[in-house]
Amino acid sequence: MAEGQQNAPGGQTMAYGKDGLQVLDYWPAQSQKAPLVVFVHGGGWKRGSKDNATGAAKAEHYHGLGYAFASVDYRLVPNATVEQQAQDVADALAFLRAKAMDLGFDADRIVLMGHSAGAHLAALVGTDMRYFAKAGLRPDAVRGVILLDGAAYDVGRQMAEGGRFMAGTYEQAFGTDPARQKALSPTLHAGQPNAPGFLILHVDRADGTAQSEALAAALRKAGTPVEMTALAGRGLRGHMQINRAMGDPGYPGTAIVNQYLSRRFGQ
Repeated sequence: MAEGQQNAPGGQTMAYGKDGLQVLDYWPAQSQKAPLVVFVHGGGWKRGSKDNATGAAKAEHYHGLGYAFASVDYRLVPNATVEQQAQDVADALAFLRAKAMDLGFDADRIVLMGHSAGAHLAALVGTDMRYFAKAGLRPDAVRGVILLDGAAYDVGRQMAEGGRFMAGTYEQAFGTDPARQKALSPTLHAGQPNAPGFLILHVDRADGTAQSEALAAALRKAGTPVEMTALAGRGLRGHMQINRAMGDPGYPGTAIVNQYLSRRFGQ
């Protein structure tokens, strides 16, 4: 869900592609060679943007920790496919890595974070290495992937079990072809190679919990390090809160992500 909040001031907008939505905002760190956190917004694959889906605290919070921060836009359904959206995320990462010296961050210390549909896209590019490969990236182009209350990690299962509330959104995004649904399912790509590690956070939603647990199990079976934590918050309200409150020092998820970033960045 798009949050309806405005992004933090001070970001520099840059285009990583020719489409008007192939843009990102970048906030530099206070020091050179800082780590970088890259955020991918949610919105059901069809709405949301880098400007209103990051949550008010993120850019300032991660800047305060000494990190650079970027928030990525991507093309939206129905004018683009989910496959193109995943490639947009990979291409944005490649663009940032290529400009790391000019932008002042460490290209070898990047963590990718996504919420909701953005969590699905982050998980997809972190497991199906075809997107990274097409962008000229290796699996270790990021140090880790943080997923904030995503679902549809197994698209077919989500569409079968997710109920009617999101049924139209899922069908618009993923279609009705089982082969395509499998191809867009991070859980089904979790065999190696994967991104080097995952942090999966979810709230009390039956489908999000089941999808998170299944993805974690598949990653662990493949030998990919994964941490998973259930946070307080139920249903749609909790789903929105995990994004809106991330970066707020009083929100329990903030400390969990802070600790994960510190470990992944070697700080």
